Amino acid sequence: MKRTILILVSLMITLGFSQDFKALTAGDIAIFAKTFREDNSNLARQNALAENSIRSLSVDRATRIKQQHFFSDTINVKGISNQKSSGRCWLFAGLNILRPRVIDRYDLKDFEFSQNYLFFYDKLEKSNLFLSQMITMRDRDIHDRELEFLLDSPIGDGGQWNMVVDLVEKYGLVPMTAMPETYASSHTRDMNMLLRKRLRKAAANIRVTTDAVEQSQIQQETLIDIYRILALALGEPPQSFVWRYEDKDGKLSKEKSYTPQQFRDQVVKKNLSDYVYLLQNPTKEYYQTYSITLDRDMVEKPDMSVLNLPMDVLKAQTLKAVMDDEPVWFGCDVGQEQLGSDGLMVRGIYDYEALLGVDFSLSKSEQILYGESIPTHAMVFVGVDLVDKRSKQWKVENSWGKDRGKDGYWLMNDAWFDQYLYGVILPKKYLDKATLNALEKDPIVLPPWDAMYNMIRGPE
Repeated sequence: MKRTILILVSLMITLGFSQDFKALTAGDIAIFAKTFREDNSNLARQNALAENSIRSLSVDRATRIKQQHFFSDTINVKGISNQKSSGRCWLFAGLNILRPRVIDRYDLKDFEFSQNYLFFYDKLEKSNLFLSQMITMRDRDIHDRELEFLLDSPIGDGGQWNMVVDLVEKYGLVPMTAMPETYASSHTRDMNMLLRKRLRKAAANIRVTTDAVEQSQIQQETLIDIYRILALALGEPPQSFVWRYEDKDGKLSKEKSYTPQQFRDQVVKKNLSDYVYLLQNPTKEYYQTYSITLDRDMVEKPDMSVLNLPMDVLKAQTLKAVMDDEPVWFGCDVGQEQLGSDGLMVRGIYDYEALLGVDFSLSKSEQILYGESIPTHAMVFVGVDLVDKRSKQWKVENSWGKDRGKDGYWLMNDAWFDQYLYGVILPKKYLDKATLNALEKDPIVLPPWDAMYNMIRGPE
């Protein structure tokens, strides 16, 4: 990092850029202080902030009390999941759009898939992909940009919709009872630290040998160690299991044995490959598909591909799905204008300008281009409130447990949807003709350091 900074500074001096730099002077600071003191309201603000947080003092009371968790149309969902201290929102949201099918089919009081089961294989697959890439890139300079990108984060919790599809297709599904959560699955930091350390050790060993057989042996031995860490921390995934359930009337089913693939095919009966990712990024061309290299978790699968659409088109098709009782996975910047105590994601819920006297407004394009906002979380739409046939607010199922939001659910107003939502997953049957036709275009392939990476790669 220091080397990069020195090169940049040297280059700027060489090109004469230093002439445009302006050092702060005592006179400048005196002007700043004078301007601050001339505003008589600043003393009251300063006193208030000495004992309170900026966020709590900025809550706009008028906006807050207007919000009511009423929705004209809701999907029958039961139970709130909790990812706890992990970055598995993409996986929780992916499995949460499947839950209502099982609940309705078997008339259950509640139901939850084992996120831990697919999480185990996600880690194993990502490790194998990383090691395969290290072998392919073994002759590159250690400062090669793509190699540096991979070494910076060999493995993490984050993921994307294509990974949900690929994991379910390859490994099937199991109920929570077949592979429950562990401490490490819900608190992933230490496990991830050790996985990264082991993978980087393997990368170092791969790069010092030119023997292909030895490189393959390093990969195999590393994967044995990775499996060991995962099995100890998460438990071993079941090859088969017995599922027995009690319906909402208390009637107990007979015991039945399943493999994970049988449970997927016989109980869930849902083809996830029919879903497509629709992106909303006003800085890029609409009705164009994009993909990012290295955006997958399996060697044998393609990178994620998305279609960029205008907001009105994306929203109309999302509304069509929700009105048809189809839960919708979406990615957004959940940290923006969110009041957790009330379960609100509402534009204007915080009035920082009134408190601090500073204008912070940015357009959606500006917040993307200048790094102010990226997708940070995946959740599920499970309802909408229509007024005069137009969406006013959306009901959101989160994966942060029942103690956050309103019993685990959140209200997103339509203005927040427009500003901070970046993508949805929809079955093709809800797409209009222009959208379907655009899906046939070849994607523009971008490197992982392109600004679009965060838009596509999404929640971490």
